[in-house]
Amino acid sequence: MFPMLKQLLGQMVRKPFTNLFPAKYAPKSIKKFMENVEKGKTKINPPITTPPEFRGKIVYDREKCIGCQLCIKVCPPKAIEFKKEEKKIRIYVARCIFCSQCNDICPVGALSMSSDFLLASDNKLDENLIVE
Repeated sequence: MFPMLKQLLGQMVRKPFTNLFPAKYAPKSIKKFMENVEKGKTKINPPITTPPEFRGKIVYDREKCIGCQLCIKVCPPKAIEFKKEEKKIRIYVARCIFCSQCNDICPVGALSMSSDFLLASDNKLDENLIVE
């Protein structure tokens, strides 16, 4: 009668897959929260480590890059653009889908994936979201 009931009940008893908030409860005042952490009154949940093959923010080694543009050709969301005057690339992380195809095709290994995943910003052109 209710096909989703079994799944719903299963999810209610399983451990969540998400990380815990750094503190047990969201702080009303971050300043007061940090003071309590320093005094030892509040405990911060330790972050979990990323898996070995995690695909986070792209790392670009400008010195290794030969300007072949293969990464641009394989990038599904067109997150990489070529800078003709420098014969180098610019990567817009806000557009990236972290598929790692650019890393796989780079003949000199100028691109790799880091374990950085805290990339949120309200500005898609934020300097943290552009790799040059």
